[in-house]
Amino acid sequence: MKARRNIQVILRDQARTEYEELMRIVEEQKRKGRTNSDEMRLLKSIDKKVALLKYNPVYGQSVPKALIPKFLDVDNLFRVELVNYWRMLYTLKTNEVEIINFVLYIIDHPTYDKLFGYKDK
Repeated sequence: MKARRNIQVILRDQARTEYEELMRIVEEQKRKGRTNSDEMRLLKSIDKKVALLKYNPVYGQSVPKALIPKFLDVDNLFRVELVNYWRMLYTLKTNEVEIINFVLYIIDHPTYDKLFGYKDK
């Protein structure tokens, strides 16, 4: 039986900053007695997708190589849809021992469109 490789999900740079800010906002909302908000749903959605990535590292939709922004300097890029049209972008690094998903961005849809150079209709 083949041993399962160690799988990690690491939030980097913008994704880490966005996630930490979102957690701060949600904690503040909870202190004020809120039980449901867009921020709470987004945080739950991110946590759920991270758990899925730990189980299946290629869960997201692969972005064609020609569409990957050059400044990201990655060989592969995957997109995961979150609630309220937010997106999570990650790259996959692997070796014989482990698989690491580096989450690069957690962004809203207008920022996603700008990142990929999509124009408004």
